[in-house]
Amino acid sequence: MRETFLNEIGEGGLCALPFLFEFWAMPHQLPPEGDWRSWVILGGRGAGKTRAGAEWVRAQVEGARPLDSGRARRVALVGETFDQVRDVMIFGDSGILACSPPDRRPKWKATERKLVWPNGAEAQAFSAHDPEGLRGPQFDGAWVDELAKWKKAGDTWDMLQFALRLGEAPQVCVTTTPRNVGVLKDLLASPSTVTTHAPTEANRANLAASFLDEVRARYAGTRLGRQELDGVLMADAEGALWTGEGLEGLQCALVPVLDRIVVAVDPSVSSGDKADACGIVVVGAVLQGPPQEWKAYVLADCTVQGVGPAGWAKAAIAAMDEHGAERLVAEVNQGGQLVEEVLRQVDPLVPYKGVHAARGKVARAEPVAALYEQGRVRHLAGLGALEEQMVLMTARGFEGQGSPDRVDALVWALHEVMIAPARKWRRPRVRSL
Repeated sequence: MRETFLNEIGEGGLCALPFLFEFWAMPHQLPPEGDWRSWVILGGRGAGKTRAGAEWVRAQVEGARPLDSGRARRVALVGETFDQVRDVMIFGDSGILACSPPDRRPKWKATERKLVWPNGAEAQAFSAHDPEGLRGPQFDGAWVDELAKWKKAGDTWDMLQFALRLGEAPQVCVTTTPRNVGVLKDLLASPSTVTTHAPTEANRANLAASFLDEVRARYAGTRLGRQELDGVLMADAEGALWTGEGLEGLQCALVPVLDRIVVAVDPSVSSGDKADACGIVVVGAVLQGPPQEWKAYVLADCTVQGVGPAGWAKAAIAAMDEHGAERLVAEVNQGGQLVEEVLRQVDPLVPYKGVHAARGKVARAEPVAALYEQGRVRHLAGLGALEEQMVLMTARGFEGQGSPDRVDALVWALHEVMIAPARKWRRPRVRSL
C-alpha cells in the first residue's frame, strides 16, 4: 500500500510528504474516531505528544488549499506559562511552526501572543498561571499541554471550558505526562473524553539511544518510571496507607551490610492466567542499636502468576538463593501444611516459618505503614508493581482489582524482620529470685 502510494504521488507530492502527518504518525498520535469533546494523549517523556498536539492544531485550522478555511478559526494554546507555550508549543522542535509547510506557516505576533495563518485562522497563547485570562475570549478549539503539572489546573481548565463555545462542536486536545491530580482523573472519567497512550519507548526511533539507556537503567521498574516513561497514571486511593509521593522519596541505590534477609510468600492455591498471583517479596534489615534505629530495605519483588504451587515454590527458593536470605516466611491460611510440603519438595532443608493471619489485611498492614511514616523503610529500584498495590491499600481495605498479593508478602516480610523482633526486644525481662 505504501509503495503504491509513493510510486504514484509524483514529484510535488514527494515535496509535500514530510508535512503529511497521517503518513508518518504513530497510532497514539492520531485522533480517535467518534464524537468526542476532549482527546487526552497520555505518554512518557519523549513519546511524541507535542508533535501530535501541534499536528492536531494544523489539522483543525488548515483547509485543502493554503487560503481555504479549516474546521476551526480560533484556537487557544494553553501551557503552564507563556514562555512554555512559545518555546515548546509554537517554536519548539516539534511545535506548530516546525510542523507547518512554507505556504501554510503561520506568523507569530509577539505583542499579541498570537499565531495567524494565511487563511486568517488564529491561535492565541494563554498561561495556566492566569486562569482569568481565559475569561472573555471564545474559541472553537484548544490545545492544552502538560495539564497534569499546572498549579492552577482546575481553575484554568474550568475557564477554558466556558471559552470553548464557537462552532458546532468545539474540541480540545490535551497532551500530558500523567500525574495523580484531580483535574486529570476527572477529565479521563468523563464520557466525552477519549484517550490514546504510549510509552517513551514507542518513539525510540526519534530519541538518542544514550538517553533511553540511561533512563531505563535508572528508572525502569520504579513508580516514577511507570509514570514518566510508561505514561501510566499512578493513582492513589483516598485514605491510602501509602501515597505515591511518599513512596517516591524512599528510593535508594545502595544498601548497607544487612544483618538479616528474609523472603516472604503469600501463596496462591490456584493456577492459570486468571488466578491470583503468588506474592514473593525480599526484605533485609539493619538491626543495630534499639528498635527505633533499625532500618529495613525492600530488595526485590519476585512475584509470579499462573505457575501453580510448584512454580511459585521454585521462584521463592530462587529468590532466597539470589539474595542470601536466611529464612522463608509463608502465610498458611489457605494452603496449611501443603505450603510447607510444596516448598520442601523443592528444597527439603529450606529454613521455613509458617505464619497464620489472625487479623485482617488492613490491621496487619497498619503497623508496617507506620514504619514507612517513621522513615525506617527504603526501596530499591524495580518495585513499581508492588508500589502500585501499596497506594490502593486503605483503611477500608484494598481498592484495586484482585488480591493485594505483593502487599501481603511485603507486610509479612517486614513483620518478620522489624516488628516481631522489636516486640521481643521490648518485652520486660523477669528477674529470677
